[in-house]
Order: sequence, then C-alpha cells, then structure tokens
Amino acid sequence: MTSTGTLQRLKGLGPAKAKLFEKLGISTLTDLLHYYPRTYQDRRPDEKPNDYNSNSLTVFKGRVLRTQEIPARSVLIFKAFLENEQGRQIECTWFKKRSFGRFRFDPFGPMKKDFKLNAEVWVIGRQEDRNNFFGNKITVEEYYPAADPLSALHAGRLTPIYSLTEGLTNKQFRLFMHEALQTEALQTEPEILPPALLAKRKLLGSTQALRGIHFPAGLAELDAAKARLAYEEFLLLATAWGIKRTQTKILEKGYSYEIKRTLLTPLRQNLGFQFTNSQKHVINEIFRDLQSPRPMNRLLQGDVGSGKTVVALCAMLLAAENGYQAALMAPTEILAEQHFITFEKMLKALGVKTAILTSSTKAAAKRKILKELQDGTIQIIVGTHSLIQEDVKFANLRLAVIDEQHRFGVRQRAQLKEKTAKLDLLTMTATPIPRTLALAFYGDLEVSTLTELPPGRQPIQTETATEKLAFMRVTDEVAKGRQAYIVYPLIEESEKISAKAVSEEFEKLKTVFPQFRLAMLHGQMTQEEKESVMADFAAHKTDILIATPVIEVGIDVKNATVMVIENAERFGLASLHQLRGRVGRGEHASYCILVTEHAGSIAKERVDIICRTCDGFKIGERDMQLRGPGEILGTRQSGELEFKAGDFFKDRDILTWAIEDRDELLTQDPALLQPAHQLFKQRLIQLYEKNWHLIDLS
Repeated sequence: MTSTGTLQRLKGLGPAKAKLFEKLGISTLTDLLHYYPRTYQDRRPDEKPNDYNSNSLTVFKGRVLRTQEIPARSVLIFKAFLENEQGRQIECTWFKKRSFGRFRFDPFGPMKKDFKLNAEVWVIGRQEDRNNFFGNKITVEEYYPAADPLSALHAGRLTPIYSLTEGLTNKQFRLFMHEALQTEALQTEPEILPPALLAKRKLLGSTQALRGIHFPAGLAELDAAKARLAYEEFLLLATAWGIKRTQTKILEKGYSYEIKRTLLTPLRQNLGFQFTNSQKHVINEIFRDLQSPRPMNRLLQGDVGSGKTVVALCAMLLAAENGYQAALMAPTEILAEQHFITFEKMLKALGVKTAILTSSTKAAAKRKILKELQDGTIQIIVGTHSLIQEDVKFANLRLAVIDEQHRFGVRQRAQLKEKTAKLDLLTMTATPIPRTLALAFYGDLEVSTLTELPPGRQPIQTETATEKLAFMRVTDEVAKGRQAYIVYPLIEESEKISAKAVSEEFEKLKTVFPQFRLAMLHGQMTQEEKESVMADFAAHKTDILIATPVIEVGIDVKNATVMVIENAERFGLASLHQLRGRVGRGEHASYCILVTEHAGSIAKERVDIICRTCDGFKIGERDMQLRGPGEILGTRQSGELEFKAGDFFKDRDILTWAIEDRDELLTQDPALLQPAHQLFKQRLIQLYEKNWHLIDLS
C-alpha cells in the first residue's frame, strides 16, 4: 500500500482541516481510504430491523407542506411539516438559542431556502413521543435536500459513521471520503492478496472492498467488504507469526538436555500429590522441545489451579540437572515472591540453589546475586523486570519461563532472550482461550493446554449478595472450623475511586467478627510481614484474611472455603476468576460471594459471567471480547493486534481461513519469493518488521 496524494487536493480541505486529520493518523489519501467507519446507520426508510438501525432514529423523506416560526423567550423555534408518498405526515422542529442582542442575520435563513413549499427533503432525527400511536413529531438532527445528488451519501442508504476529533463532523468526513474514492489513490490501490487466495475464498478485490466498506449498496456488499478486509488483516498477522516460527525452528541451539532424574524423581516423590494426566502430557511436550536441537518457543495455558507452576518447575529442574541455569520472570514483585516461596518449599530437600531478584532487593544482596548468577552458583532465579537489566549476566542461562505473559510486551520478552545467544522459552498464561484463537494470538508459539484440574477440587458456588448476607456466610463457615478471605480493591481511599480501603475496613471488621482471629495483607507490607501473615493463615492461626488482590496468586489454603469480593464490579473477569480459585481446593464445599455497588452494564455482565460458569476458557474468551485482545495480551505497544476491520470473535470463521491459507502459502513459498506474492510480502515488511525487531522478512 503506497502513500498516494496529499489530503489538500480534496476540495475544501485546507491546512486547518489537515491538522485535524493528522490527529486521526491520516496524512495521505491512502490513509484516508483505509480509515474505516466505526459503525453504520441504516437510513433507508422502513427498512427491516438489522444491526444498524434503531427504533430511536427516524428517517423520513417528504414534501414540504408548510413552515412555521415561533418566537419564544429564550429560543427561536422553526417548524416544517412534511408528507411522504404514502401520505404520512410529520412535524419537524429545530431550536436556536435567542441572542439578547439583535440578530444580524436570520438564523433560519439557509434552512428556509431548503424548506420551500413542495421541496423534497430528507430529515433524520428522534421521535418525541414514541408511545403515542399518533405521534409524528421529531427533533431533527440532520437534513438533506433531496435535489442535491450528494444527499445520497448521508440519507436513504447504509450511512458510515466514523470516529472523529473535535472540529470534524461525519457529514464533512463523508464528503471528503466520497471525493477521495474518485481519485487515483483508489485506482492505484495495489491488490496485495495472491490471486489464488482471492479465488479460493471468493473475496472482493481491494478497490471494490474499499468502496464497499465506506459506501455499501446494501448489507450484502458491506458484509463482503468487511470479510475481505478482515481476511487481509488476519492473513498478514498469521503469516508474520508463521515466518517467525519457521525461522525459530531452523536455529540450532547447540546444546542438549538429558533426563537424568537426579532432581526430577526426588521432586515427584516429595510433592505429596500425583500429576494429572494433562500435566504428564504437557511435561512430555516440553521435555521433547528441550531435547530437540531447535530452541523451544512454547505457550503453556491453563485454568486457575491447573498446576502450571509445578510444570514450569519440572522444566527448570531439567535445566538444572544438565548444569544449566533457568530464570522465571513475573510481572509484579508480589507474584515473583509467591513463586519463590513455592519453589523454596518444593526444592527444600533437593539442594538446588535459588534466588529472587526484584527492584526491592537490597544493594548488598543484589551484588551477591549478580556475582552468583555470573559464576553459575545460582541454578534457578526468580524475578521481575529486574532480570532484563544490563548488569544482570548469566553463566549459562538456557531456559526462561515468563509468567502471566500477557503483561509483557514483545520487546520485553525479547530482552530476556538477548541475555544469551540461544534460549529455550516457556511462556505461561492463566487466561486460557480456545485453540484457534490461541494460534492467532500466539502464532509464533507452540501451544500446550492444561485441561484438567487436580483431583479433589470442589465446585465453587458463586453468587451475588449484600455485604450483610456475605458476612453471615463467613460467620457460618468459620464457626465450622473453616477459613475465609475478604478482598477489597484498594489499600487507601482515593478521591477518584470510592472503593473501600483495606486498612479502614480491617478495623471495622474487628467489630463485625469479634469472635474470630483476623489478619490483613496488602502489597505495601514488607516481604517479612507478608510471609508471616501468609504462614499464620496457612497454619490456621488466623480465621479471616482481609486482603487486596495480592492473594490472587500463590496462596493455597485447603481449609479456606469462602471468598468474599467487595466492589466486585471494579475487578476484571480474569482477576475475579483468579480470586475465586483461592477456595475450593479442599474437601469441603466452597463459596465465592460477589458484593457489588452501582455496577454499570459491562461490569454487571462480568459479574453475571462469573456467577454462570467456572470454565476458564469461556471466561478468558469473554474477557477478551469485553476488553479487547490488545489489552489482555499486552500487544498494544507492539501493534500486531490493532485491527481496523477484523474482529477475532465475530469473524472466527475468517480467522480459521487465514490460518489454513497461511500454512498452505508458506508450505508452497516459505520466503514469499514468487511474483504473485511480492506485494503481499512488501505489505508484511511494512507492517511488522519495524515493530518487532524479531523477524527477518528481507
């Protein structure tokens, strides 16, 4: 796609307007053509209900019967009475604020010219009283003289609605877009899709698709235009991922692993539980990758409590068995600390040297850790972004595990890989999604999925309730000898956010539960304080733990049977699901109670979803629908999931086509050297090479 023509070639688009277009990322005619509508309004009168029309919008084409001016105290009112070909009449109203000085010009002057007797006019507005059977009054938002041929851009059709900036109207934008479609910028638009794929999928050509996305003749043309443009976006992404995966596979890592069982067997013997069949399967997949001469690049996804951490630990121990170092990078200090505590507990009897490195690590301790990483003394290191700092050097790092991978961008993951020339990479996510979506989202990775929960996990009853009823449940359960969590979203009160503060609520709850032992946990506590609180709760020295979402990960207390989440509407789906997973780990029935205040429609939907299902795959998918893939997957900074036409969920069939066709394309022409693939390759380079710094498409 070339940048053809300047915007100021368009009639009426001067320097001031050009600056407004720049705010939208539009600097050329080509940019303008590829600025797609955010939605549409079906402004065809009496059209059947569809996704683009609304009962609140009235579209009417009629002949002017008469007009009327009504002076009022604070406003001036102009009315026009119209009749259509079917004899239906409507009354249209406009308002102008009265100026207390004298009007130099008639404020309704231009309108009177358009509403002369017997003139035909399109009016678009809101009906004043829809409950009135005889209601025929509308407040007009837009009108267009039917005699003007350009009125067909705005009325009587599927009308595009664009996301704009202040100073631009959709009426203006449609006029500019219509003019741009008449220029050579459209005529010279390259067809980047290979002809064979166009024919195979029966897709529109590029110029036809652009005309159809902006000014579709009907629903069928709009759907066809969207399908073609979505397919193009998906195919470009899928192909970039595919090339990246192929290039990874041809690398020789130059080292190998042998399953010696010197550490793995003692670990399995000391765990106190059996691996699920799913865990065994995934561990075998990872071990095959590690034993391969090619670097591993694998995603491990699994629901809350499915046992991802112990699977990752097995891989790290295999590295340690072979004299290599392994690193686990977590997005937050709290999560890193939880992993470190878990590893120390599991590795206590194995003699494996572990350490943790975060921004909170004291200078003296950090110096010692850096020295022991460089001389190879430390076998397993857990940390945050601190692991990718320049002063961190490894003796023989061979395996990197990235937890909560969606919180890291492409470049951050690359920085860890740059610590050594060759590296096996295992990324983990607790936001599981169906395989087709995973292949699109993580197209350069092999995907492993934990599909089972460990035996003995109890189904969790999830419901909404008032705070009073939630606390009654807590009292009942704790009286039986069980334990409970009460989670608040913030530590301190904020002027902007009216969530309850843990520190204040802790004092109040002492009076609510005077008969029980309470403790508080939040991220501003020192590591020693947090460890002490968690140890006391695990040992049942505490009955109720009042906490922030710090307990979302890492705390596993089988006796805990109640999770109360205050201000549940303020949490994302993934967080709610993670918090719920803190209970239901023992033999007793467990409960998750969501306390909400003034939840909006989207927040209410999140809460309803959590109540309806415990299926992490369904929750993960819906979370992405609500929040968008870029936000969930941490990709906005690198740009690879910013789609204009495609929707991963609505267009899943098209996504499947793109993945299938990508595989066929790269099998036939891995380097895209064939003449029919050159324009597609150029577009691929333009989109992705500069963003990633990780892929060679030259």
